[in-house]
Amino acid sequence: MSISRTRATTLGILTAAVLALTGCTDGDDDATPTTGGTTTAATPTPSDTTTTASPSPIATDDGTDADDDAAAPPFPADTSTDTSEPSGTALLTVTDVRTGRHEGYDRVVFELGGTGEGVPGWRVEYVPEALDDGSGNAVEVDGDSILQVVISGTAMPLDSGVTEWPGDRLAPTDTEAVKEVVYRFVFEGYSTAFIGVDGDPRPFRAFLLEDPVRVVVDVRD
Repeated sequence: MSISRTRATTLGILTAAVLALTGCTDGDDDATPTTGGTTTAATPTPSDTTTTASPSPIATDDGTDADDDAAAPPFPADTSTDTSEPSGTALLTVTDVRTGRHEGYDRVVFELGGTGEGVPGWRVEYVPEALDDGSGNAVEVDGDSILQVVISGTAMPLDSGVTEWPGDRLAPTDTEAVKEVVYRFVFEGYSTAFIGVDGDPRPFRAFLLEDPVRVVVDVRD
């Protein structure tokens, strides 16, 4: 009987010890301390943004009619003569001549005013030398090549009711191809001007713009 009681007691002690150990183990797991300090969330990386290149400045009408470039025909591959016939009953006189530099070409603008309805024509071509209408006298023009512009369907100022451009020589300093423009007034329905071009003859284009009426000649650089 004493042996059984001792075994029971021993068993009970062992059981209690096991339970105590188990309880300590569970408590240690639950009580594992968290390291101090603040957890810092990762800073989100900004999403990549596509940077669009700023568009080239839109050309504005700075006196050289750059805002009407959409109406211009393509440049021809050669230097052949460009012609157009006048139409309507308008009495038009050249009231202004101006030049301007553009990307890839120089521009010469002949603005016309007057009465009636219609548009002028033109004949633009390279000539061996600049000669006045009627007299045939030579006209001095600065440039290696001479581009003659004859605007047809024009009228004397007394008939059109506007003042003709005074015919001052234009020697622009910001152009590459155009060296000088010399306007020679209206004569028997035609107004003639000469464009002095640097170097050999270069491709050019001629076209009409309206509101106001303008004959435009562009020379490639």
